[in-house]
Amino acid sequence: MRCMSILFVFVLLVSACGKKGALIYPDMLVPAAPTNLIVGQFGPSMKVAFKLPDKDKAGQDLKDLAGVKILRRETISGQDEDCSSCANDYRLFKALFIDHVDASARRYGSLFILLDSDVNVGREYAYKIIAFTKSNVDGEATKPVLAALLPAPAPPVLHVVSEPTEIKLEFVGLPPQEGVLAGYNLYRWVKGDSLPFLALNKGPLVSNNFIDTGLERGAIYVYAVRMVVRLPKGELLESGLSNEVEAGLSDAE
Repeated sequence: MRCMSILFVFVLLVSACGKKGALIYPDMLVPAAPTNLIVGQFGPSMKVAFKLPDKDKAGQDLKDLAGVKILRRETISGQDEDCSSCANDYRLFKALFIDHVDASARRYGSLFILLDSDVNVGREYAYKIIAFTKSNVDGEATKPVLAALLPAPAPPVLHVVSEPTEIKLEFVGLPPQEGVLAGYNLYRWVKGDSLPFLALNKGPLVSNNFIDTGLERGAIYVYAVRMVVRLPKGELLESGLSNEVEAGLSDAE
């Protein structure tokens, strides 16, 4: 009878433990890898864009994210990508904190965009991103993304005309020496703010003009344009920045 009682208690304990859920190992409680890592040329610089993780590796909400570490590897263009030492060639390039973004980066919600200006034509740059917590615990790294820096296409020329209810923009650029013209990216910001790294348009503008509407009367806006070039392998790069033009809605006649 005593044996039966002990067995019954053991079954109850096992059942109670099962209600606590599956065991999660400590190495799964670190940040998941950032997503949507994109690297591309941005005038004479490299633009690195990615989205911050909101989960840990176990799929739970991430509540103590502090920032990200950007690792970079630099090689000569055309170097064998399968070299045995490549995995060890990554160096910490920059650490970004989500509550204090420096001048080389912009944050748009969960999207981070970093400009790397310490680059040279004829070199290739590969980047990996690692999120870290407030206790400085590193998460999972992204897969590396690589891009080569080419001579930047000449910047386009921008002309702006103000109207009472809209602002009309016209722009034109020289044909690129390499690749084909894919369109233009338009950048707009309020005078006094920082130049954005995220274009106003969702995809390259295929025409040479744009009408900006829904603007605030009395506000002064600054506009600039970059030409978007599609390279033979499909990569997109942006030219240098056009002339910056200030404009606001004109008074009604």
